[in-house]
Amino acid sequence: MSRIGKKTINLPQNTDIEVTENNVNITGPRGKLSYQLPEVIRIKHDIKNQTLNLYKTHENKEAQKLYGLSRTLINNMVLGVSKGFEKKLRIQGVGYRSQLQGKNLILNVGYSHPVTIEPPKDIVIEVENNVNITIKGIKKETVGEVAAQIRRIRPPEPYKGKGIRYLNEKINIKVGKAGK
Repeated sequence: MSRIGKKTINLPQNTDIEVTENNVNITGPRGKLSYQLPEVIRIKHDIKNQTLNLYKTHENKEAQKLYGLSRTLINNMVLGVSKGFEKKLRIQGVGYRSQLQGKNLILNVGYSHPVTIEPPKDIVIEVENNVNITIKGIKKETVGEVAAQIRRIRPPEPYKGKGIRYLNEKINIKVGKAGK
């Protein structure tokens, strides 16, 4: 049984929340996000302590699943509008590089043509030293999806390790052919 739903969500001072029936709107310095709560989940806002608590209206398996999920999604929304999320990627390989053209990311990673990636409207992509890519945004899911989409263009290969990888990702390098 999950115990995640029981944890309280602490609201930072620069974050405002508005709860109307099943809708939760969270506003912070980085933007505004909203979430529709499932019918079996209710939310209680403690204004004095600046905390949120979720509770179930029914005791069944479906309510238990949605309990922890809803708490995690709302907590990610609070973190997103206050601090934001970021993922870092690193390009490794001879001649592999990246650059920004306006908001679009241009990747030269060994194909006969450069690959252009147009980010969603709430995502910011930064490039440092032509090999370090940082993806920033307020939605954790979108940041992770854009990072996975970029990595999917040229995943690291197991013999030399060339490709696009997450910053702290460990690639197990295989031994090549043994010569006779």
